[in-house]
Amino acid sequence: MKILVLQGPNINMLGRRKAEHYGTVTMDEIHRHLEQKADELACEIVCFQSNYEGALVSKVQELRDSADGILINPAGLTTTSVSLRDALEDAGLPLVEIHLSNIHAREAWRRHSLFSEIAVGIIAGFRWRGYVSALDMLVGMLRDEERSVK
Repeated sequence: MKILVLQGPNINMLGRRKAEHYGTVTMDEIHRHLEQKADELACEIVCFQSNYEGALVSKVQELRDSADGILINPAGLTTTSVSLRDALEDAGLPLVEIHLSNIHAREAWRRHSLFSEIAVGIIAGFRWRGYVSALDMLVGMLRDEERSVK
């Protein structure tokens, strides 16, 4: 089982920006936590971060036929990226939307996500732990679906 982990703009700056919202864990540390969880779950993850919307769209299109699901933190693209949303919807893969901070407890403009309607679930406010929980839940859901098909 392969899970694509997509990270949007500025996630590469974690650990150096707005610790009160995002914590002090870096993106690389999040990826290490995810790799450890993936090993426990016997699945593969592919982590990709870009500050460019088109690069994220291209990665979805590149892996849509080989991935089983997607974890995404659209970050600054949450409220604006129709093209990334369309690429994810076209891929037809189950996805979990992740936000490090609780977007519903922040500025009003952060509370609307273009991705929520196409997500099987949303995790917000648990900082880096949200990624690990999302991976655990998505893989569990996919395995449950595999068992029910057999």
